[in-house]
Amino acid sequence: MDRGVAGPGDVLAAAESAPPVESVEVVARDLAKRFEAFDVSFLLVDLVGGQLVRVTSTAADSGGRAVERVELRDSAYEEVLRTQRPWQERDSGQVRVVLPVTNRGDCVGVLELTVPALDDEVLAQLSEASHTLAYVIVTDRRFTDLYHSSRRTTAVSLAAEIQHQLLPSASCCEAAQFTVAGALVPADDIGGDTYDYALDHDTLHLSITDATGHDVASALTATLLVGALRGARRAGYDLAEQARRANQALLEHGRGSLATGQLLRVDLAGAGVELVNAGHPAPLLLRDGVVDPVGLEVDPLFGVAPYPYRVQRLELRPGDRLVLLTDGMFERDAAGVDLHALVRDTDRLHPREVVRAVTRAVRHACRDRLHDDATVLCLDWHGTDRTHRRADNGADIDTASDSIHLAHRRGPMS
Repeated sequence: MDRGVAGPGDVLAAAESAPPVESVEVVARDLAKRFEAFDVSFLLVDLVGGQLVRVTSTAADSGGRAVERVELRDSAYEEVLRTQRPWQERDSGQVRVVLPVTNRGDCVGVLELTVPALDDEVLAQLSEASHTLAYVIVTDRRFTDLYHSSRRTTAVSLAAEIQHQLLPSASCCEAAQFTVAGALVPADDIGGDTYDYALDHDTLHLSITDATGHDVASALTATLLVGALRGARRAGYDLAEQARRANQALLEHGRGSLATGQLLRVDLAGAGVELVNAGHPAPLLLRDGVVDPVGLEVDPLFGVAPYPYRVQRLELRPGDRLVLLTDGMFERDAAGVDLHALVRDTDRLHPREVVRAVTRAVRHACRDRLHDDATVLCLDWHGTDRTHRRADNGADIDTASDSIHLAHRRGPMS
């Protein structure tokens, strides 16, 4: 076994020298060489979060390009993604290892391999390699459709294609002061939901929107809305002007289309939240074990008429969890899900697991046939006394469990 001197910089350099579609295989070959590893595979989480897709493998019978779908639920892979800790299984003197491939809280997938022996040093180096692999994939997916197409385990309509391109490229983000995660379950006939977030030096921007109508028409309305909001945000306009420009975009170009929405600006140096509510369902606030809807004034939907949207304020305390939802979470069959209880009972889970639990419950209630998109955005506020977070390969977990998932301590370690 040649453990060599290859560190993250060496692995990144080797990956960068290869075409973007082969960089994962470069990392796999490096692990095979350094640790005598075999059956080295990278498995990517699919669009709906229910399966993994084996994108690349060094297995002898795979030709280096295995294509395999693996069910995620109740598997070792799900445990690794949930806990962010390596999993191992010993068999006949060999050790099969599964490691999380995660970048700033966003679970890209898992790395799976078998090694002849495993000690603490090897495990640490493998964890470092899996963390490096996350950076490789996040970088290279800008240049190839490999990762986008591999995530599609079902057919994607034109409306769904438009909708997915409106969402953030990462569904989760961890920072010292907060963790945010989002998920969208599309209806059979796309309903125009979106969520978005962006981070400045001192501000976290959040939005959740729901365009009226279905299919391509609602996707186009959502495109106008998200484009206007991002343009105004990036130009440095305040929340009231962002809302005004979103409203104006629909009035001028939306051909009568409407949309609900909530826009938030979170002050990372304090705990104050500015919020605009354009006809949208109230968020849920989990504080000290109690879940209540946030009492907000309701302004008109975007696209109704010129309107001076009011900026409201909300104060957050360390340990608070704010959950934003679209009305698809309350439609007919989905109404059977007790969202208050679900948010309360998952209070020890990481936000990415909360949104998985919520969307899974709604999909189950609707028997995977939603009449409207269902979207959730979960924000955990950790407080302003932290300035740095520990990287993903140092994640801290709580081994207590509930009926849905092994609990993951909320928030990064200080």
